[in-house]
This record gives sequence, structure tokens and C-alpha cells, in this order.
Amino acid sequence: MEYQACSTRYATMKYNRCGKSGLKLPAISLGLWHNFGGVDVFENSRAIARRAFDLGITHFDLANNYGPPPGSAEENFGKIMKLDFKPYRDEMIISTKAGYYMWEGPYGEWGSRKYMLSSLDQSLKRMGLDYVDIFYSHRPDPETPLEETMGALDTAVRQGKALYVGISNYKPDQAKQAIKILRDLGTPCLIHQPSYSMFNRWIEDEGLLDLLEEEGVGSIVYSPLAQGLLTNKYLKEIPADSRAAKSTSRFLNKSDITPEKLNKIHKLNELANERGQSLAQMALAWVLRKGRVTSALVGASKVSQIEDNVAALNNLEFSEEELNKIEQILKA
Repeated sequence: MEYQACSTRYATMKYNRCGKSGLKLPAISLGLWHNFGGVDVFENSRAIARRAFDLGITHFDLANNYGPPPGSAEENFGKIMKLDFKPYRDEMIISTKAGYYMWEGPYGEWGSRKYMLSSLDQSLKRMGLDYVDIFYSHRPDPETPLEETMGALDTAVRQGKALYVGISNYKPDQAKQAIKILRDLGTPCLIHQPSYSMFNRWIEDEGLLDLLEEEGVGSIVYSPLAQGLLTNKYLKEIPADSRAAKSTSRFLNKSDITPEKLNKIHKLNELANERGQSLAQMALAWVLRKGRVTSALVGASKVSQIEDNVAALNNLEFSEEELNKIEQILKA
């Protein structure tokens, strides 16, 4: 049956201006880092993407190496574009990145002009797109001059293969330099994509949020649910199908789930219940508090998770007492 987007998809989603640009992003965006690869069930991935768009999520975030195997998330998203989203392309923000290992040899990762622009061409081909809305440098390259990497981003825009550019995983001093180089080139840095959650606050501690506000650059944070720790998934035990239980997980292991952390999770969950929210909803509201973050990037393995996450927008306000309670729990 032909897909028809929900007619009320823009009625309840909140859209935030991205820095000082003309672009607005949904407060919740969908990341295709996990669950959209060649090893995953395509129809489930497709159902998640369709439901996300029906709920007003216009931004879909990819990278060249997302899968597994690498490249397969872009291929699957290309199929979804062709099957369902083609009529809605101008309503969508699609991003991809280059920086991590993608192919053999000296030109298959990092930040050289050769790699960045070749990777973008490959990404466009996999997704069946003429352009992406945002093209990122996925990580800083310690051996390539920043001018070269940023110059490649500038070229992508001038070639018409990207509308905007961004950076991801850049520390504040690197970000400041990158933002200046891009501004001087005439292609402003639209956005920075760092990790951020209640359990991972480096962008506060190291002053990145302050820098982005000063420079007029937007922010979209990944892992706002701390790889699932800030959900109801681990409240009782480590589920057999969870990321932490899989020995192949590079990002979350059983050893990360300490009794001390579980105690914090339980206390945060109690506070979320008092607010009439799930723990995941409160964690998303927390990263979006005070309007300092443009968008929270979520993943999903099932449609219900997207619905739960978007419902976080029903209660984004915190009292000073609640914020103080959260600080006490996290610092205990």
C-alpha cells in the first residue's frame, strides 16, 4: 500500500532554529546509527522511519559507516526514500558524515580532501540523492590540516552536493578553529554534533555549549539516553537482547552498569514518574532544557520507542527544585 504521510505531522512537533541560520530542526531527530543496517529487518527499519516522519521528525541523520555492514544504513535509507519518502524530499533534512574508517588504503578514513569528497559521492549514490542537507566532518584528523578538511566541506556546498556543513566530535579549541575557517571560506558552520547526556556532560564542563552559543552555531546531541541506560530497559536486569548484553558492543558493556549507576537510574526514574514521564522522556527533556541544544538525536529499534521519545515534548519544563534534585542524584 502506498505510503501517505500523516496530515497532522507538523501540528505537535517543536522546531528550533539552528544557531543563527535560517534552518529549523525538530527537537527530536532520528539517528540511523543502529537498527537500519544490512543485518537488521528492513521492514522494521522502514516502519520506524515512516512513524518518525508522521510524528513530525523531519531530520534523518546518517554517516557513511553506519550499518553494519558499513554503508548499509545509507543503502536502506535510499530504499525507504524510493519506496516512501520521494514525494516529501523537500520537507526533509538528511545528513551524512565522513571521518571514520570506510574502505581499505590510505584514502579510506580521516579528513583528507580526497576521502571527504569521495565519501560524499559514495553516500549520495547509496541513498539515491542529488544532495544532502548537512555534510559533516565526523571527527577531527590529527594529521590533516584543518584548512584542508574544512575546505572539502566548503567544496561540497559549492558543488551543490550539500546545503549546509557541520562538525562532530570536535573539542572546543578544534571547533573554534573550524568555525573560523568555514566562516572565512564563506560557508558557515551550521551545527556541531557531540555526545551529551545526564551521564556524559563534557560539553558543559569543557565549554563547548558556551562556544556554540557565542558563535551562533547549532547543536544536535547524540546518545542523549546514554546508550539506553537512561530508559526503563535496565531498571530490573540486563535484558538478553540489549546492547550491554552483546559481547560485540563497543559502546556499552555489562561492566558499565555498576550498582552505583543503577542506583542513580532508579532515583532518576522515581523523579520522572513524579513528573508524569518515562525516564527516557525526562532524559530527553533534560538535554533540551533552557533551549541550549537544538535537537536531541535518538535511535530506535521499534516504533513504540519513537512514540515514547516524541512524547517527551509534552513536558520540557523543569522547576529549580527538580533540576537541583537531578544534580544531587548525579553527583552522589
